[in-house]
Amino acid sequence: MNDADVSKQIQQMVRFIRQEAEEKANEISVSAEEEFNIEKLQLVEAEKKKIRQEYERKEKQVQVRKRIEYSMQLNASRLKVLQAQDDLVSSMKEAASKELLRVSHHHHTYEHLLKDLIVQSLLRLKEPSVLLRCRKDDLHFVQSVLHSAKEEYALKAKVHPPEIIVDHIHLPAAPSHHNAHGPSCSGGVVLASRDGKIVFENTLDARLDVVFRKKLPEIRKNLFGQVAA
Repeated sequence: MNDADVSKQIQQMVRFIRQEAEEKANEISVSAEEEFNIEKLQLVEAEKKKIRQEYERKEKQVQVRKRIEYSMQLNASRLKVLQAQDDLVSSMKEAASKELLRVSHHHHTYEHLLKDLIVQSLLRLKEPSVLLRCRKDDLHFVQSVLHSAKEEYALKAKVHPPEIIVDHIHLPAAPSHHNAHGPSCSGGVVLASRDGKIVFENTLDARLDVVFRKKLPEIRKNLFGQVAA
């Protein structure tokens, strides 16, 4: 083999090696690009997922805040309604309290009422001797009905007429502008056993409180269309 043939074979080998290298380089380049694209796609998808999760988290926070704000507004509205209802009920009781002041102005009717209150108190206490307390302005009314009240009680309870001692300490006077915040009494009586262990408050104010508490569900139903819980 001469030099020309050797040179020719060497060139063929070089071309073959170069072609093989180029093909291998192309394969590596294509493979690298595919891996890069796959990795890039994975990164993009991962980032998209993070963004979606962050958006969902913030959306949930917004929804929670909205629900909390709505609940707070609803509660505030309910409280306002309840407060308005309580104010109306309180104003009704206050109006009723003012009406009580007129009861004692009708002397004959009030005198009969005092007798009934004394008899009722005696029936509750069932004591042979009691202490009676009234307003100073009502003292003469009480004295005028005391005997008939004792007789009526004795007849109803089938016992001897009890001893009733009128206390020298009086119940507070009726409410007035001069004593708007102090203790007051619209009328009626308070009876107690002699040892003070049993006390029955039968004032007009106490009667109003009892009736009002008892009738409160009915009052609320008539005013607001539902029975208060």
